[in-house]
Amino acid sequence: MKITVVGTGYVGLVSGTCLAEVGNDVLCLDVDPEKIRILEEGGIPIFEPGLQEMVRRNVAAGRLHFTTDVDKAVDFGTIQFIAVGTPPDEDGSADLQYVLAAARNIGKRMTDYKVIVDKSTVPVGTADKVNAAVADELKKRGVEIPYAVVSNPEFLKEGAAVEDFMRPDRIVVGAEDDRAIHLMRALYAPFQRNHERLIVMDVKSAELTKYAANAMLATRISFMNELANLAEKLGADIEAVRQGIGSDPRIGYHFLYPGCGYGGSCFPKDVKALIQTAKDDAGMTLQVLTAVEAANDHQKHVLTTKIKARFGGDLKGRRFAVWGLAFKPNTDDMREAPSRELIADLFAAGASVRAYDPVAMHETQRIFGDEPRLAYAENPMDALQDVDALVIVTEWKEFRSPDFEAIKARLKTPVIFDGRNLYDPKLVRDSGLEYNPIGRP
Repeated sequence: MKITVVGTGYVGLVSGTCLAEVGNDVLCLDVDPEKIRILEEGGIPIFEPGLQEMVRRNVAAGRLHFTTDVDKAVDFGTIQFIAVGTPPDEDGSADLQYVLAAARNIGKRMTDYKVIVDKSTVPVGTADKVNAAVADELKKRGVEIPYAVVSNPEFLKEGAAVEDFMRPDRIVVGAEDDRAIHLMRALYAPFQRNHERLIVMDVKSAELTKYAANAMLATRISFMNELANLAEKLGADIEAVRQGIGSDPRIGYHFLYPGCGYGGSCFPKDVKALIQTAKDDAGMTLQVLTAVEAANDHQKHVLTTKIKARFGGDLKGRRFAVWGLAFKPNTDDMREAPSRELIADLFAAGASVRAYDPVAMHETQRIFGDEPRLAYAENPMDALQDVDALVIVTEWKEFRSPDFEAIKARLKTPVIFDGRNLYDPKLVRDSGLEYNPIGRP
């Protein structure tokens, strides 16, 4: 099957590469010539485990191609995936300008039947707007060409995106056109050979499903963060509470880990967009999600509060080691990362930072520029050189079993602030370190 993918970000590049992996002929389009240059030279513009090897393998096999030529891209695929960015607008709503521009480009150039697939995370009603944009361009040309608009939201976790695409939990397809549904079933057949995972529904329900999923997960995180803050005040242990409630099969253990807030390209943006969609399109206030967002904004400053409680509000002359900069492990994504708020808070209080992250330091440098108060370490232990305390923000595996005696020997003050509850409090304290986790006594 011939497939065009518009956009080579996380969603577009992963989707296109995985579709090529099962034998499809895929052409990925991007307006950024630098991205295409990197891809054609065997690199990838993002960090995602396993993706670079898969890209190179499918390029070598002649199944995966890249271009900046819009004419070529529209002509190429019967199925046209739109996987461009939908950044939050000033009011928090999703900015659809890139989605609609892609739709208009297809409408201006298509000469035969196309299935236009919204793969980007978009608010309810976007398919109608895409449909109208394509129809308008066809009308301007004075031609009638059949097409269908499908909603096929992605459910890819950064850091595990390849695995999620190749072995999906579910495949949601929102469509009313029988021909389009048939093509989408054929497209996804290789990914669900052992049992049916494809769920067909109306377009608006498919669009809402994506937002609902991310909003639910964000709600669980903020709920646990609120409980952790309460447990800390009451002298309870949130880890014991997590195990107690997670053992209930109606609740389960997933996304019950408290910490210093969620970030990334999805949860913050999608919660904001769903709140705004409800307000603009339904005249509703989503009270639970409004609270989820407020709780997460507060949680990103919890580590700063702990640091100031220990060292005082004026941190001038203090220096802190920060382990972990990406919003989660196995990615270099710094969008809405809690580390950004922490570092800004420490700067505002007069402190400086020595940071380490396995893959995200180049992105941090791009964000903070030549900030003299921010230094970068070559490894975790190097980050502890000449600092007052250690602050853990991202739960990379290499941080899980450190040498606590070596940490104590390097720190000016033997203090750890753990924003991800990586360690057994007794083990850390028996090593002579003061331990400040989230929601634990």
